[in-house]
Amino acid sequence: MIIGRELEQTLREQTPRVLAVLVRRYDDFAGCEDAVQQALLAAAEQWPAAGVPANPTGWLVRVAARRWVEQWRSDAARRRREELAASRQPPGPNPVPDTEDTLTLLMLCCHPTLTPASQIALTLRAVGGLSTGEIARAFLVPEATMAQRISRAKQAIKASGAQFSTPPPEELPDRLAAVLHVLYLTFNEGYTATSGKALTRVDLTAEAIRLTRQLHDALPDHGEVTGLLALQLLTDARRPARARPDGALIPIAEQDRARWDTQAITEGTALIRGVLASAPVGPYQLQAAIAALHDEAASYHDTDWPQILTLYQLLESLAPGPMITLNRIIAHAMVNGPAAGLQELAAAEADPALADHHRTHAARAHLLDETGDTDTARAEYQLAAQRTLSIPEQLYLQARAAALPH
Repeated sequence: MIIGRELEQTLREQTPRVLAVLVRRYDDFAGCEDAVQQALLAAAEQWPAAGVPANPTGWLVRVAARRWVEQWRSDAARRRREELAASRQPPGPNPVPDTEDTLTLLMLCCHPTLTPASQIALTLRAVGGLSTGEIARAFLVPEATMAQRISRAKQAIKASGAQFSTPPPEELPDRLAAVLHVLYLTFNEGYTATSGKALTRVDLTAEAIRLTRQLHDALPDHGEVTGLLALQLLTDARRPARARPDGALIPIAEQDRARWDTQAITEGTALIRGVLASAPVGPYQLQAAIAALHDEAASYHDTDWPQILTLYQLLESLAPGPMITLNRIIAHAMVNGPAAGLQELAAAEADPALADHHRTHAARAHLLDETGDTDTARAEYQLAAQRTLSIPEQLYLQARAAALPH
């Protein structure tokens, strides 16, 4: 018998596989996604008391297929498909195929009829297992807006007549770019959860790494696929040292580097060194190279900050974004001093996405503390704590504020 977090993780792991089985069988993404959600609800109600079935995927597929058939039959008169629906029976006790369909499902979610934002949102929901609220926070939009976006995306896929199959070669580059972005966002949500009591969600980071490994196995010479896998490994390697016993965040400057995963660092470093020498440079490769410099340094202050600053400057030119800018400013401050960093930060706040972000307040607080302005730094730490929904981040920021002298 399982309850709570364990049940949630089990259902999250099952979601993409069950959905892929149904979509391949019935070729109806929207209807299958609704049916899978109903099956997950049934499992959440029944499994805590009855226990997890020996074949949880098969159980979910059978229940979801029944729900789909029931809905199909109820709509048969309007859609004139009653005869076809009646011929489709729920699967037997072992309906799960040996092949892995998750990547095909990823490609379907990234159908070209969808906008890039809708591609990513739908994939995070259907494959990554994120809730609508989590996806909304990743996109910095209201939850109701994201729910509408996901619903419209499902209907658009249905209207397009898209098949559950590998897309044609001419569509692969754009689909792959969207898939990589999805895996990047999924990993980031797992590595630093945007809300809640837990700093990390290992189910999400593990799933993102698993899917990226599959992409790398299929496309071993693709620079950005390799770069993303290296970035995930080099970043996830620090996870064991990122939280205190009370759950509070430990920043990289204070982490016990002996607790870092050396095997992941070795693998990630080898990947990024190899791909930088053989493929055109892209944003994921640059981020992986930055992560490697952090992981290889004996301490925070021994880090090669000039090289990191150069890499962030190149990254900002290739793939500009508010968090890239903020990280570049932090590197700039490490090279040129906190006053220079504060000056850059003031200019960057013209971007609304940075103006009142909790990480902007946290960065300013740290730089102000470095200059000796502890009163203003304390106020900035407190503002940062108020603006994050992550409890571990709140604990860390509140502790930093309390530790500053009056």
